[in-house]
Amino acid sequence: MTSRSGFDASGAATRSTEPWLTRGGRRSATIPAYALAWLGLVALAPIALPVLYIGDRLSGRRTARARLALFAVVFLSYELAGLAAAAALWLAEFAWPTFRGDRSRAAHERLQLWWATGLFAAAARVFRLSLEVEGAQAASPGPLLVLIRHASLADTLLPAVVLGRSGIRLRYVLKRELLWDPCLDVVGQRMRNAFIRRGSGETETELAAIGALGRDLARDEGVLIYPEGTRATPAKRARALERIAASGRPELLERARRLQSVLPPRTAGALALLDATPGADVLVFAHAGLEGLASVADVARLGASGRRVRVALWRVPRSAIPDGREARVRWLYDVWARVDGFVTDHAR
Repeated sequence: MTSRSGFDASGAATRSTEPWLTRGGRRSATIPAYALAWLGLVALAPIALPVLYIGDRLSGRRTARARLALFAVVFLSYELAGLAAAAALWLAEFAWPTFRGDRSRAAHERLQLWWATGLFAAAARVFRLSLEVEGAQAASPGPLLVLIRHASLADTLLPAVVLGRSGIRLRYVLKRELLWDPCLDVVGQRMRNAFIRRGSGETETELAAIGALGRDLARDEGVLIYPEGTRATPAKRARALERIAASGRPELLERARRLQSVLPPRTAGALALLDATPGADVLVFAHAGLEGLASVADVARLGASGRRVRVALWRVPRSAIPDGREARVRWLYDVWARVDGFVTDHAR
């Protein structure tokens, strides 16, 4: 069995089905652009950072723009370092055939973990973030289906940081737009991840790719999905309610309207993973503290400095998950109501 990209069950690398010209054309644009941006920021930093700092202090922005500019340098540095490491791993597979398969997979997983944890640690230092985790013991052992809320740019790093401490290796369901990040594009497509084209009209194809990630999970593995499908904003909440209203499900619409701090879950992807992972428990990954930071502009406007990020993990045994599509839809809404309560309580 192989996924659309990554490694098969034996650990051998699998190839992406994306056309080479599409993939090559994107990388020929993004990798040079990131390198040039890094050179420009490094050259301008000695002048720009003091100017931004003074401007922030005068305007009462709590050094938001200066911190964002500093983190941009750090982020691009991690991107280029990750790409260099990925190139070294690619060359190693050609030079040493024994490096292929399981050894290469493990090396790519270590690279992914280094990139995510290092980047989050840098963000925590630059923006003075604190992280508190409740229920960490629930994260092991696997196999696991991880359901996580989506609120900001930073919460794409949180799972690797938190679950990596428990030794859980993750496969991700991610939106296809993230392939414009060259490190995620190169390394992410060598591993067992699914990059989903939202609104493509190819629902069955996308659900098949999601379901494939849930097969053959080991006891130290999990597959992660964001049931909301996108970062929460008031406009997206209104569109989600319109979509549910159009589906002719008044009971779901009423439950969705009661959610105060999260978007109502999109059920198709989570249900596909439940079908594909009959032996896996569910790990719910709730977090709060990063609200309002859905974009870079939000970080520049509101600032992220000094925030306390709280994570709560709880495990749902497989035996507690009902059978049947409708029963599972109601169960997922129950789970998301609890996530909403956690986030709302934190805001209060």
